[in-house]
Amino acid sequence: MEFLSETEGSEYSMKSNYPHGKWFFYEQILQVPIYIIFNPANGELEVYFLSNGHYKRQESNSEGRYWLESIGLFIGVWEGDRHGNYEFWLRWWSAEQQMLTCGSEQIEIERQRIGLERQRAEQESQRADQESQHNDRLIAQMRSLGIEPSP
Repeated sequence: MEFLSETEGSEYSMKSNYPHGKWFFYEQILQVPIYIIFNPANGELEVYFLSNGHYKRQESNSEGRYWLESIGLFIGVWEGDRHGNYEFWLRWWSAEQQMLTCGSEQIEIERQRIGLERQRAEQESQRADQESQHNDRLIAQMRSLGIEPSP
């Protein structure tokens, strides 16, 4: 997977003599089965599969994502805010088209879940305290009427 850069010997270089271009090196020497090129500046994503010794550009689905059978996931571009940066981001989606969370997002989800659990526990504790106070008042009222409540 390559992120486009302004370096010499760009990702598209077919230079076959030393130093080899990236494209040639990945396609002809390493024979990398999937080559992905992403331009974070404009969100352009290209996916190539090695077929008969040459890369063949793949077409995306209607959502602009590419199915990678070998890992059972889609790859695509998501535009949004992460860590205070609104940009184009490479993201993974499940076979069911659900975007997978990354580590920091998973941490935030867990924090929210823990916060909700604490809130529920506090509410339950308050409810139990109110019920106990209510029961204490009822017992006091019964005793004031000369009735001894049974345990």
